[in-house]
Amino acid sequence: GPERLTGPRKGKADDLKEIEGIGPALEKLVNGMGFFHFDQIAAWTAEQIAWVDDHLKFNGRIGREEWVKQAGLLAEGRNAEFERLYGTGGLKDDSGETRSGSRTRKT
Repeated sequence: GPERLTGPRKGKADDLKEIEGIGPALEKLVNGMGFFHFDQIAAWTAEQIAWVDDHLKFNGRIGREEWVKQAGLLAEGRNAEFERLYGTGGLKDDSGETRSGSRTRKT
């Protein structure tokens, strides 16, 4: 599995809810697995994504929602690019409708 931490670095976790697809309950689950930072998620390999996906019974959701790509942009502070790609109102489907389960990000 991927590198996991016993707690957030310097006692302060990143707000993983900024990643579209992660809400409060899921953030707790992910934190419980030892992931607290964007750069941790950004570094996941294909095998590690599969491991986490399998562990959470997600059926490929991590890849579909592009958590690793989102986390990479957020880790590097590339917020303008993040908003251009992911907007501020949740993931869009092909017709431009916001998919259910997405939430509006507070900026």
